[in-house]
Amino acid sequence: MAVYLDVVWLLNVCFDSLLLWLTAIMLKRAVVWWRVLLGAFIGGLLVVMMFTPFSPYVQHPVSKIVFSLLIVFAAFGFKRIRYFLENLFAFYFVTFTVGGGMIAVHYFLQQQMNIHNGMLMTHSLGVGDPVSWTFVLLGFPALWIFSRARINGIREKKLRFEHIIDVLIVFDGVPIQLRGLIDSGNQLYDPLTKTPVMIVEMDKVKKVLPEELVGHLPFAASMDWLHQAQLEKWATRLRIVPYRVVGSEQRFLVAIKPDRIMLCYEQQWLEVEKGLIGLNETNLSGDGEYECIVHPKMVQMGKQITAS
Repeated sequence: MAVYLDVVWLLNVCFDSLLLWLTAIMLKRAVVWWRVLLGAFIGGLLVVMMFTPFSPYVQHPVSKIVFSLLIVFAAFGFKRIRYFLENLFAFYFVTFTVGGGMIAVHYFLQQQMNIHNGMLMTHSLGVGDPVSWTFVLLGFPALWIFSRARINGIREKKLRFEHIIDVLIVFDGVPIQLRGLIDSGNQLYDPLTKTPVMIVEMDKVKKVLPEELVGHLPFAASMDWLHQAQLEKWATRLRIVPYRVVGSEQRFLVAIKPDRIMLCYEQQWLEVEKGLIGLNETNLSGDGEYECIVHPKMVQMGKQITAS
């Protein structure tokens, strides 16, 4: 059997890159592409060395642990011991999850296993063969996408029900600083674009909006009045979002698309690329502890703002 070492190495580098990327998503780390590729390159060296006289040494568990330490260090760096260990264990978790999924799918597709003369013999479908390129190239991305979706779901559930964060909203270059409550009960989406909606007290944003616009908002049920008030430029920013409160009929909430939405969560500033600001006429907190209700999806999908 011929083994193409360059192809095996390239495949391993690609897989290690995806595993490191999934680890970064799980921990919400900033993805630096050259560092991820460097870590994957180090992981690929382990495979290459298995075809050299050093094979007995690199296959030892201690050597594999050393390589995993180097991979995580190259991909995420070292800030403090806890930060490094979180990255390391998350990388192990992702690797075992995806790798275990590959093994499970392989055995699921097998048709028959039996023992003959003390040897385990298997008969499997073509796509389930462990060396089948079809199985590897299709099965791994599918499991990667599935794992990413499950990790995102876990992270969304992890958000605490009463978590107060700093919120920065920008309208026409004017920043508005608010205190927001992450509320898992807020599941408002724009029905057309599926954009999450953050609910904000009207008094906090009306100072940056035209008076004609603010005067019509409480009664808005369509966009026809925008043309009458000569506010056509706001037509692309406004949305009418239907919602329902327990024990009442369906209502409509006017939402505006701001220039930017930024959230400070766990001492990191996140920028929300897709988000709407729903305007509420009454105060959201009786004691003034917060002025807006943040959609948990905004925290989950927010991208970390770097210094550059």
